[in-house]
Amino acid sequence: MVNEPLDTVYLATATMDSHGVVTRWSEGAQRLLGYLPEEIVGRAVTELWAGETAVEAVGRCLAGRSRWSGRVGLCHRDGHRVEAEALAHRVVADGGATGWLLVFAVAREPSTPEADTAVRAFTQAPCVLAVFDTDLRLVRANAEMEAAAALTEDRMRGMRLAELLSRPESEKTEEGMRRVLENGERQVLEAYLRVPGESREHAWTISLAPLKDRTDRVYGVCFAAYDTTRRHQAQERLLLLNEAGKRIGSTLDLAQVAHELADVAVPRVADFVGVDLLTFLDQGEEPPSGPLSGPITMRRAAHRSVLPGTPEAVAGVGELDTHPESSPSAECLAEGRAILYQVTDDLMVRWDTLDPVRAARIREYGIHSELVVPMRTRGVTLGVVFFARHRTPVPFDEDDLLLAEEITARAAVCVDNTRRYLRERMTARALQRNLLPRRLPDLAAVEVTSRYLPSETWAGVGGDWFDVIPLSGARAALVVGDTVGRGVESSAIMGRLRSAICTLADIDLPPGELLTHLDDLVPRLAAEDDPEPPEATGATCLYAVYDPVSRHCTIASAGHPPPVVVTPDGSADILDVPNGPPLGLSTLPFEAVETELSEGSVLALYTDGLVEGHDRAIDEGLEALCEALAQPSPSLGTLGDTVLRTLLPARPEDDVALLLARARALGPDRVATWEIPPEPAVVSRIRREVTARLMDWGLEKLVLTTELVVSELVTNAIRYGRPPIRLRLIRDRALICEVSDFSSTAPHLRRARALDEGGRGLFLVAQLAQRWGTRLEVHGKTIWAEQDLSDD
Repeated sequence: MVNEPLDTVYLATATMDSHGVVTRWSEGAQRLLGYLPEEIVGRAVTELWAGETAVEAVGRCLAGRSRWSGRVGLCHRDGHRVEAEALAHRVVADGGATGWLLVFAVAREPSTPEADTAVRAFTQAPCVLAVFDTDLRLVRANAEMEAAAALTEDRMRGMRLAELLSRPESEKTEEGMRRVLENGERQVLEAYLRVPGESREHAWTISLAPLKDRTDRVYGVCFAAYDTTRRHQAQERLLLLNEAGKRIGSTLDLAQVAHELADVAVPRVADFVGVDLLTFLDQGEEPPSGPLSGPITMRRAAHRSVLPGTPEAVAGVGELDTHPESSPSAECLAEGRAILYQVTDDLMVRWDTLDPVRAARIREYGIHSELVVPMRTRGVTLGVVFFARHRTPVPFDEDDLLLAEEITARAAVCVDNTRRYLRERMTARALQRNLLPRRLPDLAAVEVTSRYLPSETWAGVGGDWFDVIPLSGARAALVVGDTVGRGVESSAIMGRLRSAICTLADIDLPPGELLTHLDDLVPRLAAEDDPEPPEATGATCLYAVYDPVSRHCTIASAGHPPPVVVTPDGSADILDVPNGPPLGLSTLPFEAVETELSEGSVLALYTDGLVEGHDRAIDEGLEALCEALAQPSPSLGTLGDTVLRTLLPARPEDDVALLLARARALGPDRVATWEIPPEPAVVSRIRREVTARLMDWGLEKLVLTTELVVSELVTNAIRYGRPPIRLRLIRDRALICEVSDFSSTAPHLRRARALDEGGRGLFLVAQLAQRWGTRLEVHGKTIWAEQDLSDD
């Protein structure tokens, strides 16, 4: 391809033989007159001349001259006349034949109004425009190109783009120009250049287009560049905000939210970011009332810097930092607005007085621009975020301030959500602590220990509970349960269920019947809280009653994991307990099972959080529980710690309740039983035998009251009950007197009138005994009374 200047003179050449026949036709000639080589080669050159003068001149040259020059008129292919300077040389071809070389110098077309308009449009275009030739050297440049390169067109002419702007992006642009020259297709490139005189890089969209002549020959490249910095910055801000929405608030953890905010903002917004939170957030407390004033103490929740180790920070993560009253941070919190300021000498004088340490850091690291943005949402002020620049030379502007406010606002919502959750979590924990037994009773029937661990994940506090309830006849009830759901509502339901169980246990309902009553209660509790409760309403519960006299344990389950029994020889086995549906879902009675426990056996009751997790099936958990319970332990408390340490991760996924009970037995030396015939005369004999047993037990002080209690209870059983009748005395921490018969009619206490012959027996028993009551059994009932032995 011939390299032709684009704005001066170009050459058109042709050759002809001695007879005036065209033998060669150049691209310049094609451009000048429009003829293709195949159209003109072999034709007489005189056909191209316009007018007689030109023909005669050619004739004179052929007549003997070796060189001729002059201005001639030529005929264009489309018929119009073309004026050109011509030069004719006689040449000797191979073999001695002579011919002529014709050279036409063609200047730019004469200026026209249209051409002048095009030139002005080029030079005054509101974007960077330039024309490069096929050697990628600049030929023309408009005013915007001159401003961008800080050079005039004359100075730039003949230079390559890589010589004008020595950056890798310039070389990439030249590669695009070569592709345009090779294939004649347009190219669009994105580049980031810092033009001379600018302190920051600009984003440019560069369009490269081929310049073609009338024959579609590419003779140059048009370079057009558009400064898209603001659009690019807007896109970057949108991307950053989108990233902030995804990354900030991944967990309900104040420190994590603060770290995520700092990670998003550095280095894309600032060179240093510090997040300080007000101290009321530490314990999930309510925010302070009224506007903030005076020196403000905050805790550094997170910070990040482009420098390793974050040396600019005045306070370390987790440390308290007090901000003076007239500091930008205090003003920002007091007024509730963001502050943008540049570090000036006057400001540094002020900082030297307010906070010398902070002033020293500003000088040391060259901080020149800062943003102070309050973290505030839903009318609650949570803290403040600092944005600083010291390595980025460009100071913050209003667009940066808006971006920082938006990022901080998104983080503020996450922090406030965490605060609200922490508040609810702490409330639920406090409620749960108050609803769970603070101290387990000291019973003769069982030695007990318990462990309760709330979930350490952010799923929320659950409704797990346990209880140990003393029952009549020296028996003990062991309870463990788990409500559906989490949070305050779950804890409240748990408390109501626990209260209901205590009430039902107090009337000595058998385990299966107690769960049936509890099953009826759960839907009513849910309906009171929500007229349309969700389908996942309910709870699981396991209720066991242990009798130390018979060593029998009766157990019923409502959808709860089965208990484990550890025998005195150290073997651990899962009890086969009929597992009914969870409470609130059943319409059938619950089935109970009775098992005998050897003295010293340990009964383990627990909630599913101990044995089940996302990475462990319940069968695997039960096996691990049995292995842990089988480990030798010096005490019941040590065994409980071993179980938790073996089965639970550092952060339990669910609440865990564990209740361990070691069975004790009351031997025959502490129990006396009489079968009583239904004859009134036998009462006196029974009194004597009871007195004798009390003397054997060393309970002489209780002889009189016990005779009266036994006399009244046995007499009532003979008179109103059904045989068989049985009397039992149990010496525990109280002296227990029990009279059983097969009548299901329960007696009741009433006040006798002056002339009534009866009605005073139970009233007398109630006055003499510390506690008394009635329990219904499978066959009949038992009336019992207890007298305190703590003074004996």
